[in-house]
Amino acid sequence: MHDVLTPEGLRRRAVLSSLIGNSIEFYEFLIYGSFSSLYFGKLFFPSFSPTAGTLLSLSTFGVAFVGRPLGAFVFGHFGDRLGRRTTLITTLTVMGGATVLIGLLPTYATIGVAAPVLLTVLRFVQGFSLGGESSGGFLMALESARPGRRGLLTAVVGTGNAWGLLLANGVLLLVTRLPERQVLSWGWRLPFLFSAVLVVFALRVRLRLAETPEFQRVRAEGAVRSVPALELLSRHGLVTLCASLSALPMFLVFYLGSVFSLKYASTVHVGRAQMLTLLAGSCVFLILAMPFFGRLGDRRGRKAVFVGGIVVMTVAPFAWFPLLGTGSFPLMALGFLVLFAGFAANYGVQGAFYPQLFPTALRYSGMSVSYNVGGLLGGAVSPLVATSLLGRYHSWIPIACYMAAAGVIGLTASLFLRERADTPPPRPAADTTHTVAAGSRPEPADVPRAVLQ
Repeated sequence: MHDVLTPEGLRRRAVLSSLIGNSIEFYEFLIYGSFSSLYFGKLFFPSFSPTAGTLLSLSTFGVAFVGRPLGAFVFGHFGDRLGRRTTLITTLTVMGGATVLIGLLPTYATIGVAAPVLLTVLRFVQGFSLGGESSGGFLMALESARPGRRGLLTAVVGTGNAWGLLLANGVLLLVTRLPERQVLSWGWRLPFLFSAVLVVFALRVRLRLAETPEFQRVRAEGAVRSVPALELLSRHGLVTLCASLSALPMFLVFYLGSVFSLKYASTVHVGRAQMLTLLAGSCVFLILAMPFFGRLGDRRGRKAVFVGGIVVMTVAPFAWFPLLGTGSFPLMALGFLVLFAGFAANYGVQGAFYPQLFPTALRYSGMSVSYNVGGLLGGAVSPLVATSLLGRYHSWIPIACYMAAAGVIGLTASLFLRERADTPPPRPAADTTHTVAAGSRPEPADVPRAVLQ
């Protein structure tokens, strides 16, 4: 039984639950990225050269992005069929279990080649879970919010990736203060085991949630689809493709800025602690900037802010890398500010922009699939590609061109996207049934917006 709350109390609880869940999911996802960049080559791939071991370790990081689209299909299906709340409880539990098991995993020195195999499987499970969680949290906030505040509240949920990164880097900073011998022996396990505490806390909050009003309305109207993911691809395939491609620059900037930067720091003689401090400062900036841009999107149009963020991310790498190369802390901080400013604008509105590209009955599937296919294309191999380019050319310029090319693709794709109406018209009292021509089935866009919007 749920507590009796006012509508405003229900909205706050939905946003808080989604923010906490999103933060924990990204903490678990990103702590792996940091350790794969710094330690997992030695722990799970010691028979290879240091460079090859790092590349193989980063490859396991990318495996999660393969799992994300599959998880998006599966959890998107259940999110549109059974509801947002039940699906989000499941994704959080699966993600937490996989992360804790990574912390308990024997290394190569103990069980040989089985260690990297099991690591890869668990990393896939992490990605599979995040494929459903990342979109569902946004939907929980969006469908509980009042029209006109959807961008702001989903942007607050979106700060979960910054909170997760901040927490991950804080834990990493503490662990790396240990002697490297102790880190490689047992210290690396602590951040993964710590996630068990976080998941238990998040589940307590999430179990008290009610289902979103918009999904309840869709279910009451009998508009729930039998196979939403397949209907999404058959009827909204072009929108899904364009949405996926529009996410490329967002994923490249975030994962190169948060994961690859730790590797790149050594080539420009920047200490690990200094780089982690810069990333922590970037997280604080994102936590403040995302809600600002979310609110700006509510007032000025989310697509305009979304596209503007892509434009900034396309050119920002050509300033970020030279500023990192100066070795000056204030100038490096300015570089991260430039890099993440466009990301803050883009990500600050995407939580409300992407779901409203699709009918309500297909929203979970639509956002999950498009967002996570974009993650596969943009985030899965980006640290690996950047590391390879750096090793081959010994220059940041090819990496910046790679990031800019993704920006051009994302910008072109975003021009074909159009949001559906934010505020549905009231439904006439007499409009209780809908007549459909014999032999045809109403496409979600054909059903009055009062039902599906």
